[in-house]
Amino acid sequence: MRRILRSLVLILCLQPAVASAQQAGKHTVSGYVRDQQTGENLIGVAVISPGSGLGTSTNTYGFYSLTLPATDSVRLLVSYLGYAKQKWVAPASGNLTHTFGLQPLTSELAGVEVVGSREEKLAQSTRMGTVNIPLNQIKAVPALLGERDVLKVLQLLPGVQSGGEGTSGLYVRGGSPDQNLILLDGTPVYNASHLFGFFSVFNADALNNVELIKGGFPARYGGRLSSVLDISMKEGNLKEFHGEGAIGLIASKITVEGPIKQDTASFIFSARRTYIDILARPLIWAATKNASGSSATVGYFFHDLNGKLNWKPSRRDRLYLSAYTGYDKFYARYNDTNEGLADRENSGLGWGNLTAALRWNHLLNDQLFLNTHFTYTKYQFNVGIEQESQYRDPQNAVKTDKFNLRYLSNIRDFSLKSDLEYLPSPDHYIRFGGQYILHSFRPGALQVKDNSGSNDLSRLNSVARTMASEASLYAEDDYRVSERLKVNGGVRLNGFWVDRTLYPSLEPRVSARFLLTEEWALKAAYARTTQYIHLLTNSGIGLPTDLWVPATAKVKPQRAQQVSLGAARTLRHKGEEYELSFETYYKPMRNLIEYREGASFLGTTDNNWQDKVTSGQGWAYGGEVFLQKKTGRTTGWIGYTLAWSKRKFPELNQGRIFPYKYDRRHDASLVVIHHISPTLTLSGTWVYGTGNAVTLSQGHFTLDGYGYNQFDDYGPRNSYRMRAYHRMDLDLSKTKKKRWGEVVNSFSLYNAYSRKNPYYLFLQQGSEDEFGNVTRKPGYREISLFPIIPSFSKSFKF
Repeated sequence: MRRILRSLVLILCLQPAVASAQQAGKHTVSGYVRDQQTGENLIGVAVISPGSGLGTSTNTYGFYSLTLPATDSVRLLVSYLGYAKQKWVAPASGNLTHTFGLQPLTSELAGVEVVGSREEKLAQSTRMGTVNIPLNQIKAVPALLGERDVLKVLQLLPGVQSGGEGTSGLYVRGGSPDQNLILLDGTPVYNASHLFGFFSVFNADALNNVELIKGGFPARYGGRLSSVLDISMKEGNLKEFHGEGAIGLIASKITVEGPIKQDTASFIFSARRTYIDILARPLIWAATKNASGSSATVGYFFHDLNGKLNWKPSRRDRLYLSAYTGYDKFYARYNDTNEGLADRENSGLGWGNLTAALRWNHLLNDQLFLNTHFTYTKYQFNVGIEQESQYRDPQNAVKTDKFNLRYLSNIRDFSLKSDLEYLPSPDHYIRFGGQYILHSFRPGALQVKDNSGSNDLSRLNSVARTMASEASLYAEDDYRVSERLKVNGGVRLNGFWVDRTLYPSLEPRVSARFLLTEEWALKAAYARTTQYIHLLTNSGIGLPTDLWVPATAKVKPQRAQQVSLGAARTLRHKGEEYELSFETYYKPMRNLIEYREGASFLGTTDNNWQDKVTSGQGWAYGGEVFLQKKTGRTTGWIGYTLAWSKRKFPELNQGRIFPYKYDRRHDASLVVIHHISPTLTLSGTWVYGTGNAVTLSQGHFTLDGYGYNQFDDYGPRNSYRMRAYHRMDLDLSKTKKKRWGEVVNSFSLYNAYSRKNPYYLFLQQGSEDEFGNVTRKPGYREISLFPIIPSFSKSFKF
């Protein structure tokens, strides 16, 4: 293995010199591909030289570079789904630069808009476990309460599961939520959920591209075991002002974009907020208000704000400044006035993210592209309660007792990253770079102030802030060995420094495809990954009380390996194209951590969290089938997963292997989006999944014989299965053209046939009447969360 790695590194290091020697008698064409109407860079566009058969594709910033044999003229064909093809011919005189502006197709297929997606065929790519869902499909999938949600659409893909009914958590190939690297414009987002997991933090109107990688990770990604979700924001319209928004049952949103200086600088701004608390506040106040002056207010809301600036100071440079903030707030306020004395209580729970990114793109030469990225991200939650009570002392003077309690936890990162992309020839696409991250962890801080009665207490208990440094270097090459064989090989070197302890990691990554025919390909991939942070959780639904903690001298980093094998084919039927893939995977994991039995985040300020956890290992393996159609009047996909996920901890379940909580044997999904006419769209989804694994009590026992000290006798961990889960959602959308833009009215049905899916189980005690007859048998009872839920939303563009 060491010889292989040394050879790989040597090849990558020598490649630029070898390629330079091969440039004699050749010329390079480079530039950008953009949307003609908005100036937005287009990602993954195919740029082909028809005469030579050579080609490439644009990167994340729309840049392409293609080195061709010396000829009298250069001929290029640019092709991208949803856009008109464009040809370019120019005399060959040294290296050339050309920027393409593609015109969107809006009248193809009887006026039905064709959605855009990556042009590279599935069978041609070396990538495995990678799915790109067009944003137009994401917006067309039926929504819960009118909120179109990116993460809920990803849950419909094979190998991806949700944490429970309606939640937006991602469990990818047997992994946990913390094992997903979620990037927004290259910046990690630590908590991607609103409303206790029911909605994600991403506003689809502000997004440009969504890509999920489940396996075969390229060397440029690191820090997580299970998946990479790479989300890019729009850059802002460089041509003219535009906007879009929506009004739903629980939330509204607005997005505006336009040029600051035409073709040079632009902006985009997006906002979203729920308003159930505002609508319900008068009702709650009126219901609790009484003659004595007592009243109560209870509410919950969340908001999201996205902003981005884009500036082209020169042909070779581009600057981006982007930011995101989102926050959830639950609050309860109580006021009581009696005989001139007031009692007040304010309590609340809040959590949210803050991210910021400054990026600089620079074209060093026609074949070498540099992206430098400085980012900041923070996630924090806090719980607080304030109580104030007035009373009269024996001298009839008014006194006030006060009690304040606050608990908070946070994680902060500063990161500097540079990536270089080198395209010496159509046979090589070389990427290399490095990153440094400064982590700051505060698992918990508890502040108590109490001056009630004879007490005069002010105390701050806090787990000390932990600082950690993470550095990485990587190199990879997407190398076309022959017409049939293409290999993406790379290596990533990581180091994590914490508590005077260094954790190094060398991670080889390789994926390959072999073409059996033009349409059929066999694929294989291997990746070794390391994760230096952990998420401590007592639940699977992503509560804000989950704690992010680092690897320490006592708690080792998580490590995994993943091997994938599969096949892919591009199918054509009646002029329309389908993509079919089959993948199998095996992923062993070690150094996973869980709370010990009975431990939780409570009390972490009194005892070190490291003493509350136990370390173990896990295994995940299975197979996935995916058939997708991206063009035509009817689009969508079918997915099926057969999977196993297991865990083993020496201090849990008596050291025996047990199913992971979200071990799901069968998982199936069907998504259909049909354009009935250019203005009427019907979409539907159907999902089926094996029931979740849970741990149940098998009985009770007492120690004193009187029933005062009762204990549950639990069986093997996760040994009971709930009933299977299945659900159908429907959506009908009608578009109306206006002089100033368009309006889309959508009517959705969540759980259309009102299936009572199990959400959790509780133990129901038995009861008898006065004659000793059993009126209710003891046993477990299933609780369902959502029946059929209709919703209506109105969206608009201008």
